Amino acid sequence: MKKIVLLFVLSVSISGFGQRKDKKLITIDGEETTIAEFKRVYEKNLDAIDNEDAKSVTKNLELYINYKLKVKEAYSIKLDTFPSYKREMETYRNQLSAPYLQDTTFIDKLVQDAYFRTENSVKAKHILIRISRDATPKDTLFAYNKILKLRERILNGEKFEVIAAQFSEDRSAQDDAKTGRKGNGGNLGYFSAFNMVYPFEVAAYNTKINEISMPFKTQFGYHIIQVDDFKKSDGEIEAAHILVKDTSAVSKTKIESIYGKLIAKEKFEDLAKQFSDDPGSKNKGGNLGKFAAGRMVKPFSDAAFALENVNDFSEPFKTRFGWHIVKLIKKHPIKSFDEMKKDLKAKVKKSSRMQLSEKAVVNKLKKEYSITEFKEAKKILERKNLRSIPKDSLQNTIIRINDKKVTQEDFVNYIRNRRHLAVFKLFEMFKEDQIIKYYKENLIHTEPEYAYTLKEYEDGLLLFELMQEKIWTKSTKDSLGLKKYFKTNSKNYKTDDLKAIKGQVINDYQNFLEKNWISELRKNSEIKVEKKQLKKLIKFYGQN
Repeated sequence: MKKIVLLFVLSVSISGFGQRKDKKLITIDGEETTIAEFKRVYEKNLDAIDNEDAKSVTKNLELYINYKLKVKEAYSIKLDTFPSYKREMETYRNQLSAPYLQDTTFIDKLVQDAYFRTENSVKAKHILIRISRDATPKDTLFAYNKILKLRERILNGEKFEVIAAQFSEDRSAQDDAKTGRKGNGGNLGYFSAFNMVYPFEVAAYNTKINEISMPFKTQFGYHIIQVDDFKKSDGEIEAAHILVKDTSAVSKTKIESIYGKLIAKEKFEDLAKQFSDDPGSKNKGGNLGKFAAGRMVKPFSDAAFALENVNDFSEPFKTRFGWHIVKLIKKHPIKSFDEMKKDLKAKVKKSSRMQLSEKAVVNKLKKEYSITEFKEAKKILERKNLRSIPKDSLQNTIIRINDKKVTQEDFVNYIRNRRHLAVFKLFEMFKEDQIIKYYKENLIHTEPEYAYTLKEYEDGLLLFELMQEKIWTKSTKDSLGLKKYFKTNSKNYKTDDLKAIKGQVINDYQNFLEKNWISELRKNSEIKVEKKQLKKLIKFYGQN
């Protein structure tokens, strides 16, 4: 029911934000509605109406007046002050403002980059020096200098793989003495868009073959990479495998036996169901679905993408999971940009790189707004007991954005449950958060369409709460009133058994209650319609 009311309101509500001056059409208790406002409402309705009678200008004006009276009543009894209303409106406000926080030009560039990096794969190796999430500037500088020295050693002739095996804090780069697993020396194989965290992807595609990047930061710490190759992507493949867990001699004998059965023309799917130790794929004949090169561990990816023809299968090979045989089911080449654009855009919007779009908006706003930080007020960042400082001592302005003052208390409330980052980083996050809030608060003055839609949601949600209180709840809980209504109007029903048609009677009772309520609202309100303007509208639309 809530959705129905909101949809109804979206077609009949309107606000005066940004409207040009126009002749008035109606006045309700001194509040004027212009012709332009009503025309916007009426024309919205026309798109959804296929009944000629329902297109009547006069009838639509009466419905609009009824609506305005209900919303006025909702505000008069302060339904807009209810916490539940405020919470729900905050959700709608965030949803409606989201598109305005996206830099569309920037997003288009991200989509184009994503296609290029889907169409082309890069092969790279890396070294990682980790940084904790709450690292101080001193810790961060130490990690940066450490990886910078490793880079210099490689530039001076030492092998990247050797340095990675010794010093990289990515465990896959190191040999494991306990298990006997050989490290990969930082070698990541080929990968493409969306396979790595975004800053890593950018660094890899911006580094030339055989060059070593400058240190760059991701959520894991500082990295350097060396690019080994760059080539057209193999796209995706669909493949199946048979896995024998464990890398012992016994497992090797078992996988070789299975391979012998495949050579003898036994079906791959049947052997997978019978012998594979992968519970996720064995019942599907070993089918792993569709994947790109970077999705699987390197030995598996290399073996799968080396298969040339559909139904070819590999010789047994080993990964850290055990012994495998892989079979090619289908190849999926890279599609054209136009074919992939929609899916890539959806991926971009779901990925972490969308934060860059919002960041681009923030950076633009920083240039447009007058933003002042107050040094004296910022001294609280140095206090160890920051989160427990009494409110009375936190009333100084810490930031001013144009005419909006933001207090120390606002900052402390923001960081109270955020303890994973250093305070100076939290302050930068807080400042950007306040810039976004200020922008959203002022959207009603800068974006007329947003203002219209937000007002529609505000009034629609209020109308729902009001109808719930005045009509719907009353009609279902007022059993005596319902019985009385049924008895009075029994001639309109084919049975005298209320239980048998209770749903229909409740619906009729709701209409009865609403009609009486509207009549009361009209009686207590002063409504004036400019008849001359109404006649012009009727003539203009050709609808009485």
